[in-house]
Amino acid sequence: TAFCICFLGVCGGEFSILRSPQSVVFRDGSWPIPGERIPDVAALTMGFSVEEDLPWPGLAVGDLFHRPRATVLVTVKGVDKLPMKGFSYPIENAVPFSLDSVANAIHTLFSEETPVVLQLAPSEERVYMVGKANAVFEDLSVTLRQLRNRLFQDSSILSSLPLNSLSRNNEVDLLFLSELQVLHDIASLLSRHKHLAKDHSPDLYSLELSGLEEVGKRYGEDSQQFKDASQILADSLQKFADEMFNLYGGNAVVEVVAVKEFNSPLSRKSRSILQASQPKKENPYNLAYPYNYNYSVIFNIILWMMIGLALAVIVISYNLWNMDPGYDSIIYRMTNQKIRMD
Repeated sequence: TAFCICFLGVCGGEFSILRSPQSVVFRDGSWPIPGERIPDVAALTMGFSVEEDLPWPGLAVGDLFHRPRATVLVTVKGVDKLPMKGFSYPIENAVPFSLDSVANAIHTLFSEETPVVLQLAPSEERVYMVGKANAVFEDLSVTLRQLRNRLFQDSSILSSLPLNSLSRNNEVDLLFLSELQVLHDIASLLSRHKHLAKDHSPDLYSLELSGLEEVGKRYGEDSQQFKDASQILADSLQKFADEMFNLYGGNAVVEVVAVKEFNSPLSRKSRSILQASQPKKENPYNLAYPYNYNYSVIFNIILWMMIGLALAVIVISYNLWNMDPGYDSIIYRMTNQKIRMD
């Protein structure tokens, strides 16, 4: 399992590469990346094919035989740039996107190995866990009530995180800090199940953080609280990236996208994290996954394999039917000689 972290930004956002293994090569430059193609970057770094070629010079070919074993995409809304280390690229036409196509590819190619697939938006209480993630992250706080309670436990980040101008008595500040707690808990839970980072199936982590955006709305983007929150978030993301990178043995890609706001009128509607929590059902109608572009490839492999096996059975059956037992079988030949001697 290898690893890739993406922090998604939208209008005037920035796409940053924090960590990457030698098998994935990013070039240093200021080439803009279309916002709608960020999922394709994640897919290509994991070795999956995409429907359309990506003529973006920021990503080189790399080692095709050694691919990362996990991808983590974190959507950070409310800021177009964070003080992160590594390569950074401007985002062009930052529109909403998801990693559903990457998840579908993982489900199709590694369905029997049950890889870890975790998609989470803490502030909106959206959670989707598949495969081994159901067992590993069953204790992960996902509702607003759970997140608040988790912050006031003895092992929470409040005991070690410098709050600066932020307050543990303000609801907006607590909800921002609760998202940082989720990052800490994901790495902590995964560290207890290190064998998942050593299997052969790729893992997928997709996180969406809106706490910083709420801090900006509450205090203003020029406030000291927003500046402190931005720095705390950047430090927490860097620590989270380093922890995940190490858990996957250095075979991980860590990417960050900082997003000010979605510039598409068709963007997904989201409520404030201060509104009453209403659990949302994912896929309430139990619909199947959308059509996968690998279907034709898999269909041809199965079709021609069945035709080959059918022809082999026909040829073998024909030869067995027309075989001369006395000539082709040593058992019958010895039997016939014994009969003639008698």
